[in-house]
Amino acid sequence: MKKTWIMITSIIALILIVGVLTGPVLSDVEKPDYKVIQSEQNIEIRQYEPMIIAEVEVDGKREGAIGDGFRIIADYIFGNNTVKRDIAMTAPVQQQESQKIAMTAPVQQQSTGRSWQISFVMPSKYSMESLPEPNNDRVRLKEISTKKFIVIDFSGTNSNENVTKHENQLMNYIEANNLKITGSPKYAFYNAPWTLPFMRRNEVMIEINQEQ
Repeated sequence: MKKTWIMITSIIALILIVGVLTGPVLSDVEKPDYKVIQSEQNIEIRQYEPMIIAEVEVDGKREGAIGDGFRIIADYIFGNNTVKRDIAMTAPVQQQESQKIAMTAPVQQQSTGRSWQISFVMPSKYSMESLPEPNNDRVRLKEISTKKFIVIDFSGTNSNENVTKHENQLMNYIEANNLKITGSPKYAFYNAPWTLPFMRRNEVMIEINQEQ
């Protein structure tokens, strides 16, 4: 009996160690470039640099939609794309018919009213001309201009309860500070699903008028 408990304890400890170590490592990828203009506790106003995103529109409930959208875009960046002729080809990997694109963080989710827009920011080394075209016409490449967002940062899971709690906190801050916002909230999740909840980085972000 004692040996059984020792084994169970060891397995649990190993799971915790793997979760603590792999979460940050797997999340150590390129992230969007921004400048913090103002901060108060876990709320920041950020100026984001121009970027290119790969985006897909998915119907369904929020938690299911993000998984479906993630798989479609991941399929694109892991090779389901056509390499444009003006991209130099080198041996051996780039002599394939498709080209893998580096993963970035976070995966972003925004409601359009009837469905969800799921997106990844493309690595900064790419331009619209150098990015390979998606084979799946549901994936759209978009150039995003400089934008200003107010963002709340929080840990834990991406459950509806946790997301809604922090979205309400952000909306209360916006109202208290008379900030003018535009569009619907966008949700950003930075970590792999197996990352321990307390190690995760999540955000709710809303675009604010550039004049502010």
